[in-house]
Amino acid sequence: MEFAELIKTPRVDNVVLHRPFYPAVEGTLCLTGHHLILSSRQDSTEELWLLHSNIDAIDKRFVGSLGTIIIKCKDFRIIQLDIPGMEECLNIASSIEGFSALSTLDSVTLMYPFFYRPMFEVIEDGWHSFLPEQEFEFYSSATSEWRLSYVNKEFSICPSYPPTVIVPKSIDDEALRKVAAFRHGGRFPVLSYYHKKNGMVIMRSGQPLTGTNGRRCKEDEKLINATLRAGKRGYLIDTRSLNVAQQARAKGGGFEQEAHYPQWRRIHKSIERYHVLQESLIKLVEACNEQTHNMDRWLGKLEASNWLTHVKEILTTACLAAQCIDREGASVLIHGTEGTDSTLQVTSLAQIILEPRSRTIRGFEALIEREWLQAGHPFQQRCAQSAYCSSKQKWEAPVFLLFLDCVWQILRQFPCSFEFNEHFLIMLFEHAYASQFGTFLGNSESERCKLKLQQKTMSLWSWVNRPSELSKFTNPLFEANNLVIWPSVAPQSLQLWEGIFLRWSRSSKYLDEAYEEMVNIIEYNKELQAKVNVLRRQLAELETEDGLQESP
Repeated sequence: MEFAELIKTPRVDNVVLHRPFYPAVEGTLCLTGHHLILSSRQDSTEELWLLHSNIDAIDKRFVGSLGTIIIKCKDFRIIQLDIPGMEECLNIASSIEGFSALSTLDSVTLMYPFFYRPMFEVIEDGWHSFLPEQEFEFYSSATSEWRLSYVNKEFSICPSYPPTVIVPKSIDDEALRKVAAFRHGGRFPVLSYYHKKNGMVIMRSGQPLTGTNGRRCKEDEKLINATLRAGKRGYLIDTRSLNVAQQARAKGGGFEQEAHYPQWRRIHKSIERYHVLQESLIKLVEACNEQTHNMDRWLGKLEASNWLTHVKEILTTACLAAQCIDREGASVLIHGTEGTDSTLQVTSLAQIILEPRSRTIRGFEALIEREWLQAGHPFQQRCAQSAYCSSKQKWEAPVFLLFLDCVWQILRQFPCSFEFNEHFLIMLFEHAYASQFGTFLGNSESERCKLKLQQKTMSLWSWVNRPSELSKFTNPLFEANNLVIWPSVAPQSLQLWEGIFLRWSRSSKYLDEAYEEMVNIIEYNKELQAKVNVLRRQLAELETEDGLQESP
């Protein structure tokens, strides 16, 4: 399809734009194949450049010949365009709806990342910044019990796994093939995290396909037991309730039987998925956008959304996994049904709790690459729609946003332990839903390979890791903390993430000013500290000289 077919009216003059925190501005509205642009002739006014892929839904209204289009964005922003002329308004609305549909269908190669050409100098190729081989190198200095396997080289065993995975050294590739046939989607247990302090590990996988007749797989049992030390027990954390896990057996799925895995204790922690999470997000955003609440109504709607309950469930399970590793000295295997949603939330949050490296900017980027992108979280499906779209699909769910919210909760409780700030998390949320970069396109490594994203698009990390951008995302309070950090999951400790959910309904002007002042104070303090160090050195030199002069 040619973009021109979708553009019935490419430009309209005298359009008035209304958006949060800016005065209304009149200008020329232009439609391109990927953007909706409003340009004013006033020099001081910032232009609006909005990706079609960022548009979640639109509403139309007419008063006489004046048409109004309300644009609801995936980042929760709401923009209003007043367009003179009913025909022009209908044409613009029709084009926007056509382009929005493109971004949710299979026509991925028509999306903006395939056409975007960076205006900045590319210092680092982000596509090669975080390879499994580099992660393995980090662990291999501490253990020789694991190996890199290329059994999935052609994505033949597991379409949602990367070509390279880390597995126990004692398990050969033939055994891995048998285990893959026994696990949902071919997702056999692989290493997610190695705890250098005591050698315990977190593994992740899909559910075992035990079915109603209690099918077993000796190779699977051997693989999982290969991670245990002599005389040690392990924990199987299933992110479904026992009831849901038992129901899965009727559909050919199931869970590990105690009789076949006697050294493992199974724990069920129910984490919601799919439409339950999507409905929760819709209710929360609706509550946050409603400006006329009294206190009871606001608190009632916030509670009815259940969003913070989901945050609590995920954080509680991540803390449990971290506790098993660090305090119990036991290895952990985590899975739900597919192993591509709640499993990844738990494995990645457990690493943020346990591993100081994951709390640095590059370490967190590596975590997202390893535990989300390479691990097969279906970003294209989950982030196809946000909180406003009325045409409900089966696969949308704010799984990644919930993970980022959980990270923000920990960041808020440990403000000095993270090298990145809240803006970094918000930026990742925005790019997961609509981006000029190819990083979050596709649902798995195999899809990204077929789309040739490395050759045809730019990586988000190539842009983020430039010094000029990094400075915006760096936490001025950061002091490296090599300890395990234990967040509180008590209801009183969890808060609504205002930076995401109230960002377009309440100005952050004063918070931004306070933040700037804090940065200035920290910089000034560093300057004073440097002067103190210089003066101390000079004093020490003078005292040494005096001592030499006094000696006979």
